[in-house]
Amino acid sequence: MGFPNAWSVNVDFPRFPFPLVFQTMASKMKIIAGSTVALATFGLFNDYRNSKSSSRSYFFGRDALAFSHSKGQYLRFDEYFPRGEWDDNWDFRSPEYLVSRKKYELASESEREQMVKGKTATATRNIILIRHGQYQINSPDKFLTQLGREQAELVGKRLATSGIKFDEVVMSTMNRATETAKIILQQLPKEQKSLSCSLLEEGPPYPPVPDVSHWKPPASEFFVDGARIESAFRKHIHRAAPEQKEDSYEVLVCHANVIRYFICRALQFPPEGWLRMSLGNCSITLLMVRPSGRVSLRSLGDVGHLHPNKITYT
Repeated sequence: MGFPNAWSVNVDFPRFPFPLVFQTMASKMKIIAGSTVALATFGLFNDYRNSKSSSRSYFFGRDALAFSHSKGQYLRFDEYFPRGEWDDNWDFRSPEYLVSRKKYELASESEREQMVKGKTATATRNIILIRHGQYQINSPDKFLTQLGREQAELVGKRLATSGIKFDEVVMSTMNRATETAKIILQQLPKEQKSLSCSLLEEGPPYPPVPDVSHWKPPASEFFVDGARIESAFRKHIHRAAPEQKEDSYEVLVCHANVIRYFICRALQFPPEGWLRMSLGNCSITLLMVRPSGRVSLRSLGDVGHLHPNKITYT
């Protein structure tokens, strides 16, 4: 996404020849995880060279062994580094799920392929999540401060100069988010589609780990607001419909808790980790949902459009 970024710094990291890395791994590898672990990697390297396809990374489910000093035994590589699987149908929109099960079972192989193809998405959804500007935290109405309005104007200008036509701007119905969105809309074409969504309002989405001493909502708030924010996720974060032919760019103007929870859910990270992230006011977070259902976090809390003295986190 081609947003101009006046204050970010691009750093080019060195790229090492791929085979050289694994030759080094094959000849000598040490993992330090409380104690040094010696790995038998020649089988892993040869398996990588000979294998052409696998449902998982070639690192896992292979013959390489690692000695665990804590357990006193050799473990397979995937036993030493256990991991979960990616849920391809996380949004209940995988093509296999969308086809009629009864018709699918009665169809021939070629007919089944056509049925699945007809339900397969081809477009990518780009979801731009913008946190509201700085607001009057002690005011009952919680309108934006003067700085918050400046932040909203600057993020609006960044969107306007990106060269992207946005399909819609969706805003939370809370004052600080609505005010931010309206200032952003002033920078966009007058015909820009916009709407409000009360599901995007702020709230505690999930009990965080680790606990924090300064913020302890009652369990009832997690129970009620958590369900609402999960509903917002299911409504707004999903792959494109098969009928959508072109990539889309949608802007959601809402709140830090909501955005952080969306990130955890979309990337299939533990939801209790949402509070470990910090997002600045009027920051840009970009989620890309591909036709396959794979999700990429292209940017997180980007405030490159703000001068350093205008960056806040309230």
